[in-house]
Order: sequence, then structure tokens, then C-alpha cells
Amino acid sequence: MTGEKVKLLGNWASPSALRIHWALKLKGIEYDYQEEDLPNKSPLLLQYNPVHKKIPVLVHNGKPIAESLVILEYIEETWKHNPLLPEDPYERAKCVPGIFGTFVKVGEEQQKIAKEARENLKILEGELGKKHFFGDTKIGFMDVASAWIICWAQIVEEVVDIKLIDAEEMPSLVSWFQNVLEAAPILKECTPPKDKLLEHNKGFHKMLVASASS
Repeated sequence: MTGEKVKLLGNWASPSALRIHWALKLKGIEYDYQEEDLPNKSPLLLQYNPVHKKIPVLVHNGKPIAESLVILEYIEETWKHNPLLPEDPYERAKCVPGIFGTFVKVGEEQQKIAKEARENLKILEGELGKKHFFGDTKIGFMDVASAWIICWAQIVEEVVDIKLIDAEEMPSLVSWFQNVLEAAPILKECTPPKDKLLEHNKGFHKMLVASASS
């Protein structure tokens, strides 16, 4: 649409912001990107998301939309070309608390949350089956909403030394993330390098552990 102004407020290490980058790229939507320093939030972020003060925030012609799944649905409804074949992403979102819970918890609580995360990942594996994508022959809404989960699960595994993805039990998930990136090179271009994410999250995890023990 001519004359539209689209802006994304995000952070390079945020999986939620990555979802939005992917959707905008697949739709071919031109947008301005503002990198947010989360400990020092910009006046623009505080203006557009004053209650939760979180990224990502999509600003379309001055109208802010927050929460990544809500933003994905807004993008799909507003720009109907290159449809992403919407499927219900909310059930799959339950993988997220388990993965991040494994990252921030310790001891028995960490083991319990890790077990729940593995069970939810198995559900994803079952739904994916033998397909390359949840959209079957093409990348769809579900793939954009959830493919980052595998990348971050692998990061969490390396940081806390707890295995979440079993290659024998979840062979489809192991290859799914790479399938998505290979099918759409434009998505690979805006996906942070794994080594950079790993170093970032190692430092973040040390900070969380130090904070918890102080």
C-alpha cells in the first residue's frame, strides 16, 4: 500500500521480534527497524507500549500493535498478499514457558519444567509428522510463529546442559528449523548467528544466577 509507514521496535536477540521480521520479509513489506536497548528503553517504546514496556511493537501509520502473535495476525489480516495460511498458534505457544523456564530455574523445579518442555516439543513433532513445514508444501503462519523455538531450545541446552530435543524421538523437529531457513533465504539473513546468540545467552544466564544467589 503506497504511502504506508511501518516500523518495528525490537531487539536482535528476541525470538518474538524475529517472528515479526520473518512475517514482514515473507510478505515483502518495507519497514523501518529500531533496535531497542532493553535496559534503557527508548522514549518511542515507552510511548507506544507504556503499560508492558516490552518488544516487539509494530507501528503501522502511527498505530502501535504489541504482543508477537497479535502482531502476526494483524500483519496477515492487513496485508493479504502472500498469505501465511493462518493456523491456531496458541497451543504451540505453550512450548515457550517450558523452554525459558528451563533456562531460568534450577534444581528439581528446572528438571520438572524441562520434562514438560520435552513433552510439548513431542506434540509439535507429532503435528509436523513427515511434512517439511506445518503449511505442508510452503511456509505458513505456524512455521513463522514457532520455528524459532527449535533454535532457542538448542541454545538453552548448551547453556544449562539439559537436553530438550532428542534427535531420535524428534527427527522432524531437528530438520524443520533448517528447512524453513533454506526454503526462504531472506529469513536466514535476518536470523541472528547461533554463536552470537549463545554468547549473549550465556552472559544473560550468568546474570540471572548471580541475581538469584544475591
